[in-house]
Amino acid sequence: MAQTSNRIFDEMARLMNDAAGVAQGVRREVETVMRTQGEKVLREMDVVRREDFEAVKEMAQLAREENEKLKARVAVIEEKLGIAAPEAEGGPLPQ
Repeated sequence: MAQTSNRIFDEMARLMNDAAGVAQGVRREVETVMRTQGEKVLREMDVVRREDFEAVKEMAQLAREENEKLKARVAVIEEKLGIAAPEAEGGPLPQ
């Protein structure tokens, strides 16, 4: 009788292992389908990839820093030439 019950437990264990393997395969397949569909939706929405966004963000930061340096240089030159700076940013330049 001990041999029979061990055999039943062995078969049940094998069946459970097979079921777990199938479940993992299904999970991977579902993840792949979801990822593919998500990427398709993002492409259709014309969403920017994170890497591209970060690159443009860094370029904008560098441009801002360069702009500040140039503003400081222009202010020094204007001071040396005795030109008054415009009152408001973006205002008309003196002639």
